[in-house]
Amino acid sequence: MKDVALRPWGEDDLALLAAANTPEMTRFLNGPEPEEDIAKRHQKYLGLADAGTGAMFAVVSREETVGSIGWWDSTYDGQGAYETGWFTLPDFQGRGYATAAVTTLVKLLRFHRRHDVLTAYPSVANLASNALCVATGFEQRETIDEEFRGRPLRINAWVLDLSADG
Repeated sequence: MKDVALRPWGEDDLALLAAANTPEMTRFLNGPEPEEDIAKRHQKYLGLADAGTGAMFAVVSREETVGSIGWWDSTYDGQGAYETGWFTLPDFQGRGYATAAVTTLVKLLRFHRRHDVLTAYPSVANLASNALCVATGFEQRETIDEEFRGRPLRINAWVLDLSADG
């Protein structure tokens, strides 16, 4: 597995969000966001840890930023849950960085556990993210039609039991 570190989200990470806001990187998310939405999301990410409702991280390998991952409080099946999302920049995709980042995040959440489950909701068309869910121990529970960025998006609901040994 790749050696990665999760560095807490910082002011300079707005550039990371901008780098991920391309047609290629957002093809499974109904396309790029307007720049003002990227700036708002960056501010939200900066405030998650202080609010205690989540944490975003830059995924770093050998001092090079390769992507992002995070968690935020959510609900699943009427219970408190963590939700996660991630991306890996194009030059680093398919090389194990996302698997290492998810594995590291799961260990962190198990250690500081307030909720028993971690959820992820990739587009059904995002084969790599769905395969990552399988590889890291999530179970697919359902397929849901949601509205995302003003358009329909079909997503898979994946759940990982954090109370189980991992």
